[in-house]
Amino acid sequence: MRWSRAFIPTLREDPAEAEAISHRLMVRAGLVRQLAAGIYVYLPMGQRVIDKINRILREEIDAIGGQEMTMPVLHPAEIWQTSGRWHDIKEEMFRLKDRNQRDMCLGMTHEEVIAWLASREIRSYRELPQIWYQIQTKERDEARPRSGVLRTREFWMKDSYTLDVDEAGLGKAYDLHKEAYARIFGRCGLTFYVVESDPGMMGGAGAHEFMAPSPAGEDEIARCPACGYAANIELARSVPAPTPAAAGPREEVATPGVRTIAELAGFLGVEPAQTIKTLLSVAPDGPVLVLVRGDQQLHEKKLARLLKAEVRPAHPDEVRETLGAPVGSVGPMGARVPILADEALRDGVYVAGANREGYHLRGVRPGTDFTVTTFADLHVAQAGEGCPQCGKPIVVERVIEVGNIFKLGTKYSVPLKAVYLDEHGRERPIVMGSYGIGPARIAAAAIEQHHDADGIIWPWAIAPLQVHILPVNVKDAAMLETAEALGRDLQAAGLETLLDDRDERPGVKFKDADLLGLPIRVTVGALLAREGKVEVRTRRERQDIPVPAAAVVERVRELAERLAR
Repeated sequence: MRWSRAFIPTLREDPAEAEAISHRLMVRAGLVRQLAAGIYVYLPMGQRVIDKINRILREEIDAIGGQEMTMPVLHPAEIWQTSGRWHDIKEEMFRLKDRNQRDMCLGMTHEEVIAWLASREIRSYRELPQIWYQIQTKERDEARPRSGVLRTREFWMKDSYTLDVDEAGLGKAYDLHKEAYARIFGRCGLTFYVVESDPGMMGGAGAHEFMAPSPAGEDEIARCPACGYAANIELARSVPAPTPAAAGPREEVATPGVRTIAELAGFLGVEPAQTIKTLLSVAPDGPVLVLVRGDQQLHEKKLARLLKAEVRPAHPDEVRETLGAPVGSVGPMGARVPILADEALRDGVYVAGANREGYHLRGVRPGTDFTVTTFADLHVAQAGEGCPQCGKPIVVERVIEVGNIFKLGTKYSVPLKAVYLDEHGRERPIVMGSYGIGPARIAAAAIEQHHDADGIIWPWAIAPLQVHILPVNVKDAAMLETAEALGRDLQAAGLETLLDDRDERPGVKFKDADLLGLPIRVTVGALLAREGKVEVRTRRERQDIPVPAAAVVERVRELAERLAR
């Protein structure tokens, strides 16, 4: 490929709205352009990266028995209404009506379509198991599209679905995908973790996410470097340090003007861990009182999971009406609502609100001085706390979600009547699994993990092209002729090349080469006339190696073999 005939619109400056490194570099390197908020055009170099990733996806999913198909983006509302998600999913779903005023939507995912298809095509246990997949765009009306292609309203996804006769079959299919995903991300050059996750709107019996560590990530995980435990922060368990010892009888103390845990700890000379944070939440069945240790934060999704319902914080007037005191002075003593307490409060003596404005109670013992309806893990895991498996300190990292896998069970097959006849002629629901990967997220995560101050450093397998041939002065006939000959020879050797044949200043061409980040660069410059040599370097190491022009193909092949490992 010649640069002069290609469309690679590089930019010198970062786009004003870009925060994530991958966003800045994908725009500057001419990979993407934004059409509207969360909607991107993939330019030729960006498309080549996506094509490379998709090729790896197809190879690995085909290898475990996947069969590719294409499903529509436009869906009739009926299948989503039948599954229940038409009403469960709120603003994120794009909804519309056709000319006959029938409700339609744009597909966020395709579980309903798969179950609909299986209900019409699968008859017998002999036709199972099946693995069906597609690589296609999805549509989701994100409230705040941001971070370039990491959070968009239209995005590419490889989604695959497994159909099995029972949970054992689903377990095998799940493990096949888990292993295939590990190979995919490894081949794409990503560092990643496999973590426990919340099934969320997908439902089902269990889920895992594949997370690429990056400061640009919107998710957090807790993991243990010692034993390998890892979970999304929404599920992560941890063992806080024991509550500092405290003694003394229960007594009421005046705390005028004190509203926060920090103010309370400072006023009374205690540690935050010796206090109880009392929060009133409103569930569908009524208010509940939620207690966490003062140095902890409530994880609202853990609370919702415990109650099996959505909850919200109570309004200040609801707090006063229910507990008889304002926010900042409430506590569990005498409360007439269910009390849910974090596990860390099973032991210890604490300071808690007295349910009287301007007063707190010392010497409070949860479970002894008041009844706890349920003790449960309700706090947000924090770095340095103990691992729930081995007790060693956990770390908390920001990550990019690049893939997820779900055990759906019969959540979709039952309402959509996707059934089969077993060997005894009995009708049984098909057991399903769902597995997603975002190709654009892989590309962005690769850039987040592989870049320097000058631009992208592409992993070999997903680089848009492999070798960047850079003649310093295209007006020098010998330089240009040598560069073109090297391009032909490298292409003949099976390597993808970009020849920068632009009549530009050397500095511009070198900056563009570093920005675009192809794995190997061959510079044809002054050394050619003096010694008959050119300079070969890898983008990552950036050390020029003088190589005779006749030996370039061999040298590049050696570097390519190393980079491809």
